[in-house]
Amino acid sequence: MKKLIDVFKLDEEGVLKIAASENEPHQHDYEELLVGMEGALDHFIDFESEEINAPFISFVTKGKVHRVVPKLKDGKCNIWVLRFKSEFIPETTFQLYSYYHGHANVKMKLTGCFTRIPDMCEMIYNETRQPEPDYAVIQHLLSALFSMIETERRKLYPKSEIVEKTQSTTFRNFLEILDENFRRPEGVEFYAEKLFMTSRNLNLICQNILNQSVSEIIETRKLIEAKNLLITTDKTIAEIGFELGYQEKSYFTRVFKKKSAQTPTEFREMMKQQLV
Repeated sequence: MKKLIDVFKLDEEGVLKIAASENEPHQHDYEELLVGMEGALDHFIDFESEEINAPFISFVTKGKVHRVVPKLKDGKCNIWVLRFKSEFIPETTFQLYSYYHGHANVKMKLTGCFTRIPDMCEMIYNETRQPEPDYAVIQHLLSALFSMIETERRKLYPKSEIVEKTQSTTFRNFLEILDENFRRPEGVEFYAEKLFMTSRNLNLICQNILNQSVSEIIETRKLIEAKNLLITTDKTIAEIGFELGYQEKSYFTRVFKKKSAQTPTEFREMMKQQLV
């Protein structure tokens, strides 16, 4: 996906189009939120298939192999689809990974904040369709949307009903500490000590949840911030690299290209074209 964010709604016609097309399991280079108000979803994810009736939430993190087959229920389908790049709301994306890892599909109820979700999706959709979309407004709306969803999710599934694994709690704590310290030249040992555990155990938890080492997650967080700075500031590549703990521009460029298949300059130019 070339856009920073794309929003659309699946209706009865969309269901028929998907049913008539090739639809193999695949991966995305973006995050995807599905908000089901009417209809149903046959979702293959984490190498298992699950059918869930509306109302529901399904959040698919980048890189997960999955396949979505929307279905009519009582002749109706109303599913909002929001696709966005990880760097679009980086302060939220990492938390979402821990919330929805291993349980992408969540059955909801048409109560409380959830009844206002379609209005929020409509607002985001309308802003993305403006001749000059205000991406700051869209970011705030998207973050607010996830907050509303999380509020209702916690009401329906309190901790007493969903047994949170110790490692999931530790992972969330790690992400919070990472957000405060990723600009510093700290390694695995620093984060492990903050969590009162060994580096080995922290690495095992991160591998189990994201299939990445602690070092890889730190680099990913740096990359997200680098992309934010490339989009929102006029700082040079060297200045951005130095701010994120890379002493040499050439090394920063190599790391950036290895993870995103583009140099920082190429990414900045592509984003300028996208945001024109």
